[in-house]
Amino acid sequence: MAVAVSGNLCSCLFRYFILGFLVFSVIYANVVFFASEDLRKNAADMIQRGAGAAGVGGSWIDSRTPTFEVSSIKYSKQKMNLQSPNNKAAIQHTDMVDEDFYLSKVYSTAMQPSKVMPYYFRAEGNFDREEVTITTLITENRFGVFKKLVRNYRGPISVSIWIRDDEDKDMHFQALHDLYESEPLLKQYVDVHVVVDRFDFQLNMWRNVARLFARTDYFMLLDVDFHICTDLHKTLRENPEAMRLLRQGNALVLPAFEFTKEEDGVDSATFPKDKGAVEKLVKDKKLMAFHSAKFEPGHGASNYPKWYLTEEIYKVMTFNYKYEPYVVLKKEGTPWCDERFVGYGANKAACLYEIYISGIDYYVLPNDFLIHQSHAYPESKRSGGRKLNAELYGAFRDELCLRYAKAMYFANELDQPKADNMRTQCSKLKGFTEALESFPTWWKTTDPAISSK
Repeated sequence: MAVAVSGNLCSCLFRYFILGFLVFSVIYANVVFFASEDLRKNAADMIQRGAGAAGVGGSWIDSRTPTFEVSSIKYSKQKMNLQSPNNKAAIQHTDMVDEDFYLSKVYSTAMQPSKVMPYYFRAEGNFDREEVTITTLITENRFGVFKKLVRNYRGPISVSIWIRDDEDKDMHFQALHDLYESEPLLKQYVDVHVVVDRFDFQLNMWRNVARLFARTDYFMLLDVDFHICTDLHKTLRENPEAMRLLRQGNALVLPAFEFTKEEDGVDSATFPKDKGAVEKLVKDKKLMAFHSAKFEPGHGASNYPKWYLTEEIYKVMTFNYKYEPYVVLKKEGTPWCDERFVGYGANKAACLYEIYISGIDYYVLPNDFLIHQSHAYPESKRSGGRKLNAELYGAFRDELCLRYAKAMYFANELDQPKADNMRTQCSKLKGFTEALESFPTWWKTTDPAISSK
């Protein structure tokens, strides 16, 4: 009898255990489903809304499929319609292209394969077309200083975030989600574009990603650890000359400074906010032009002695191929950064050099400036890249000069002001002048100014 009772009791307990397990399973499955469903909808909605803003296609489909799931690390087969949605024939005969395939061509000179996910998070704000979008790039170790930039600028920002494609990428995606949820201003102002691959420091490629998906007519090339000390919005709004130069396609330079003692440059809240305060700190030898002690060519062409004395915008007259200022540019018509430069050294200089010899002049703003926020530099990761990129940069300048000279020759622009920057810079290269003089014997032109030479 005792055995029978015991057996019945065990049977009842087993049934209750099974029932409890089933109830728990249903609840858990629903929690997981809705959590992952929210993530899927979030990623899909960001892509769906971002595509139109980017202007890269007429419409995007398959919006229920996520671009990236943190939980399972699966890529979608997102597709783009390259036809105009206003064209009825296009709607009937759409040409669909895989997003990955399309972007692999966009970044074809970068190291491949790379997964580019535009508008992983998309800003909720609406931006005037003539605002300046800050374009920058970060990795997880720069999340803290990036939040400072967002809080300070309070305007459109397009940021490329690199995540290494390895066993820890789930953790890094979660850190990105935590960052986005931690600061409401990110949701208001920041478009986040994620690059997932195994290649360290494809800095120019990351710059191009941020610029391609910027949603205003003008953008600023900025390193995330620089603090904009003045009200750039106000400067451009109230300075018709600055806006005239920008609309014409010129570049506006913000002079950059750094503290002589690194510990003074940690807290951006203590940085000067006007030109007079900068001049005083410079006279007291507490502040100096960025890298003036270690690498004067990097910013020397901005002509700091003149900047201290003038209240007018002035043109950069002594451009050199090592010059790498922080600039505001027109999005359309500005050359892209060459993506063959991987790692530290020459990458930004190469980008700004091509912009200059393409015919874009540089002008310095007289009252706006940046200050570097101090941090440790991983020199071990920089030295090798600098050497390789220095060698690449020499060949790149030769290639670039001949390519632009040839393009301007066939466009009959060699005797136009647009060619002045190219002529001035490229004539310093060995053999360039002789090559230029040989163009009429290699190709015919209808330009009498060229044919008579």
